[in-house]
Amino acid sequence: MKKILILGAGIYQVPLIETAKKLGYYTIVASIPGKYPGFALADKVYHVNTTDTQALEKIAEEEGVSGVCVSGTDVCIPAQGYLCDKLGLIGPGEQAAHRAQDKLLMKNAFHEHGVRTAYFEYVDVNNSDPRDVCEKIGYPVIFKAVDSSGSRGITKVSGPEDIAYAWQAVRDNTRSDHYLIEKYLTGSEFGAQACVKNGALKFILPHGDYVFQGDTGVPIGHFAPYDMGEDVIADCKEQLALAVNALGIDNCAINADFILCQGKTYVLEIGARAGATGLVEMTSLYYGFDYYEKIVQLCMGEEVDFTPVLKTPQPNVTMLFCSKESGTVKEIDVSAVTTDERIISLSFDVEPGDQVRKFRKGPDRFGMIVTVGDTVAEAKEVMERAMAQVKVVLE
Repeated sequence: MKKILILGAGIYQVPLIETAKKLGYYTIVASIPGKYPGFALADKVYHVNTTDTQALEKIAEEEGVSGVCVSGTDVCIPAQGYLCDKLGLIGPGEQAAHRAQDKLLMKNAFHEHGVRTAYFEYVDVNNSDPRDVCEKIGYPVIFKAVDSSGSRGITKVSGPEDIAYAWQAVRDNTRSDHYLIEKYLTGSEFGAQACVKNGALKFILPHGDYVFQGDTGVPIGHFAPYDMGEDVIADCKEQLALAVNALGIDNCAINADFILCQGKTYVLEIGARAGATGLVEMTSLYYGFDYYEKIVQLCMGEEVDFTPVLKTPQPNVTMLFCSKESGTVKEIDVSAVTTDERIISLSFDVEPGDQVRKFRKGPDRFGMIVTVGDTVAEAKEVMERAMAQVKVVLE
């Protein structure tokens, strides 16, 4: 039985573990200790940090794994690239993986290869009051930790009064000696899911984003198809292809974040992994194939067919459950939710007795719903009605 090493055991790794087991692979999960749902599902667990390349290499060699897989997080992408290079596995190489995870390396690569992106400067992490840089760029700006995930350490700064808070957010979420300050672009945020295999993009799926405005815009849901007009879609695909080439990433899923500003697509970030927030589920429903299966098969060196199963794409919506306050879950009641076959999935990450946080960043979610319809508007209507019927009591 072939073995697969999955980095992470959180809610976004659960479908990877389940899919790998369904495909007949022996699943090995590596993650720091914690209350992570993937531990109970894996065939074998190692409690190690997913950035510890030496420990992961030892595990991979001793276990004789045939592939290493990542989804929903950027933090362990460099470790995946390291293992792929060291052990001859399929996936992004180490240098490309670093460019896809470190936002400064990414932005430099974009600049060098003509990718349209926001103007930026990098700053020493000990510089807690970079007013000169902010004034040079022009308010508002964005402070960004270069090595975080899930929108951690990313904060909009509208003026000097916001700098101290934004800098502390960076410090709390980085291991790097520098951070980014970039121009805040005004427009409509959207994204794309894609996959690159042997240097060729196999598909590009632009999607709309539902965005929560906290310290910065945080995606809390997505929908496909996204009707932006043929010119915008073509521009989006061109910029994505340029960005993938600039980073040199190959043989992996792609998660892209864009903003449409004055009619042009600007690349915010590119991840060498599938997106979180139900984006794999969205892609699967849209094309009619199981995208988790494709991701697992790709990293295991299997033949992968990305031909859409559906002749007509399935419009769908995903949305996170987010709390307006922090507290302990007393009750989650879904008995009032109207039975509807258009509700594909309605799930929760917590149960009574668990803590939830007031939503500010992606990891603050406590559940997710996925719906379909003949149109995106119909799928959204089903989603909103079902979410309104869910009763969540905190104490």
